[in-house]
Amino acid sequence: MMRDMADGLPRIDDRWILARRGPRHAVDPKRPYACLIEPECQTNGTIEDVATIFITNKACPFRCLMCDLWKHTTEGRVAVGDVVEQIRFALGELPPAPHVKLYNAGNFFDGQAIPAEDISRISELVRRHKTVIIECHPKLVDRRCVEFAGILDGRLEVAMGLETIDPVVLPMLNKRMTLADYERAARFLIGQGIGVRAFILLRAPFQSESEGLAWAKRSIEWAFEICVECCVVIPTRAGNGAMDELLAGGHFSPPSLESLEAALVHGLSLRRGRVFADLWDAERFAGSADDVERIVRIGRMNFSQRIEMAGAAARGSGVPPV
Repeated sequence: MMRDMADGLPRIDDRWILARRGPRHAVDPKRPYACLIEPECQTNGTIEDVATIFITNKACPFRCLMCDLWKHTTEGRVAVGDVVEQIRFALGELPPAPHVKLYNAGNFFDGQAIPAEDISRISELVRRHKTVIIECHPKLVDRRCVEFAGILDGRLEVAMGLETIDPVVLPMLNKRMTLADYERAARFLIGQGIGVRAFILLRAPFQSESEGLAWAKRSIEWAFEICVECCVVIPTRAGNGAMDELLAGGHFSPPSLESLEAALVHGLSLRRGRVFADLWDAERFAGSADDVERIVRIGRMNFSQRIEMAGAAARGSGVPPV
């Protein structure tokens, strides 16, 4: 098994990961590093637009092994008001959308990433959206989530990285989180009427292709067992320095699109909640001529939340293929 190859590695910690990072991209603290509209299937089955804003802020302090979001971060804490200006700018640039994602390369309730003084002003900008989706590490989930939810007109949803329930691999990701931490945070949020979205890695480091798919499936099942409402399966990527070294040393290989489709189909078959497969730069995982068709088919399943077998065409959905 690939995980056996991890025995010869040095201890994977902050120092090891930071030593392998390259330079950050140039960013403007008064502008999001990206913003876009993405249609997404909602809990009622309708397809509605989501304004997704990638906030520029200080990097996450947890420094997970597989993370590459630090590339778009600032060296230090952004000034009070900067994140507010970023969101105001993005909403002005994008067409109106009923839902908004505030993704932040870190944690929404980390005061070094988003100043606490900005939270109420952010709520004024997004409070009328049906859903406000933020990202946060389970260790930072507390009453601040409830207070923020209470000043929104719509519903708050918190996206948290579950990554994998593989007991060998999870501790090696430097996430500094246990499954108990995750379950505590998820049940606390759900108990307060706040939605939970789980990010799940497909083929984490030290997993073979078959292990990666098996653990992704088990992770989806576990997330639904603790009442998570939505799971997003993310193919694990190289490109952050640390993962490139693991790739070169044979400790990691990117997953196949066939496995991504299989994980999505399994999740949808459970009929416990929404399941999405992340198709960002999916072409980099393509290994066969069939993968072009597979990407389109996965996109249709993301929209319809219905299983579609190879060779089938979308019928009557009126939804774009990707």
